[in-house]
Amino acid sequence: MWKRFKQVNIGLLAGCGILVCFCLVGFFAPWIAPHDPIAINLAARLQSSSWGYPFGTDHLGRCILSRIIFGVRISITSALIIMFFTMLISVPIALFTGYVRGRTDHFIMRIIDSTLAIPDIVLTIAIVGLLGPGLVNMLFAIVVVRWASYVRFIRSLVVKISQENYILSARMAGNTHFRILKRYILPQIGMPIMVFSALDMGKIVLNIAGLSFLGLGTQPPTPDWGAMLNDAINYFQTSPHVMFFPGLSIVLFVLACQLVSEKIGIMNRTVGKEV
Repeated sequence: MWKRFKQVNIGLLAGCGILVCFCLVGFFAPWIAPHDPIAINLAARLQSSSWGYPFGTDHLGRCILSRIIFGVRISITSALIIMFFTMLISVPIALFTGYVRGRTDHFIMRIIDSTLAIPDIVLTIAIVGLLGPGLVNMLFAIVVVRWASYVRFIRSLVVKISQENYILSARMAGNTHFRILKRYILPQIGMPIMVFSALDMGKIVLNIAGLSFLGLGTQPPTPDWGAMLNDAINYFQTSPHVMFFPGLSIVLFVLACQLVSEKIGIMNRTVGKEV
């Protein structure tokens, strides 16, 4: 048991360490980026790695490392904004529908079922296509699409916990519905929501990169990982570094989120069995 718990902690620390490094790089981007991320230098276009350009340059002579560093700000900030508004919408709805049940719950769940019936990326592209490309429209579209999966997940937790004996005892003791939700249900669903959110953070970053790759997210010359991959399509065979480093950044961030989610889930199950 101790060896397993130790392995979990090592994995959790590794995942958290990678995420912290990304956050620090994004926060201190203006001070650590070696060049202006949007400065064009055609004389240095498509250069390979060197002391002046550690990750090389793109087709316009822009420093790839600097663009990746500033791209961290776009990706992580956008993901956090999406997560905040998604939780702001989904948690109250899920608590209400899962606790009260009845016709309102049935009506809301049918809306969610119809939303989840359409693939996320297809619905997101359709919404952004109607609103027009841009960062704000992309964030709005992702929130509109992702809130349904959160409501379904959180509602299932609330329904399960609402049927426990201590919840029935709390009702019989005269506790108000708001007090039961706040004191008995919310603390119980906090850890599962954290695990789900950590895993979903990587998916959100993938969605942001995918939409930017299609030209529906951030617009040039804003440095963005997905847009950098789009710029590198025509030069991948002759200058693979143009696509390799932005892709590696996305992979590392997504793997770190998945690692944190998995290890937190294992710790939660281990603690639950011991209790």
